[in-house]
Amino acid sequence: MSRVGRVTRETKETELLVELDLDGPGPVEVETGVPFFDHMLAQLGKHACLGLTVRAKGDIEIDAHHTVEDTSIALGQALREALGDKSGISRFGDALVPLDETLVRAAVDLSGRPYVVHEEPDGMAPMIGASYDTTLTRHIWESLAFSAGICLHVHVLSGRNPHHIVEAQFKAVARALRAAAAFDPRAGGVPSTKGVL
Repeated sequence: MSRVGRVTRETKETELLVELDLDGPGPVEVETGVPFFDHMLAQLGKHACLGLTVRAKGDIEIDAHHTVEDTSIALGQALREALGDKSGISRFGDALVPLDETLVRAAVDLSGRPYVVHEEPDGMAPMIGASYDTTLTRHIWESLAFSAGICLHVHVLSGRNPHHIVEAQFKAVARALRAAAAFDPRAGGVPSTKGVL
């Protein structure tokens, strides 16, 4: 059974394509015009064992917000499509990921009900590199979760370096998503007493 999602999205602000294969691994090819975001999406694809293609052109001459937001929405839509009716999946996944001084815990429920809890240290540096506003990280998780219909908790338990804090979040979400989307041979259909997710 193929678990693939493909989304194209075109607005006055962005034009993009997202292709996602839940049963990768790879290849992972990302180009958004926002270098640090590309690096983070590559982490997501690699550590979730996805096949992932992202091609985005946006109004980055204004700032990265529209490109990052629309890419995250499309990524969530592709994930939702790839999951199908969710029959046979584990549904829940969690991960605890260290990156040097940083430690992040992420938990995912592929519930069909969008919700996000996100905690990271106050006083984060406002920018990573020349184009990534660190306030975008929460917005990425919100846009992804709401368009995918998933519950997502991301907690930065410790950390100082902004690059490490954001990167560890992407790695932790990737590992949690990988576990949640994995097939459970004992699941016996949709993993819900409702019979639908």
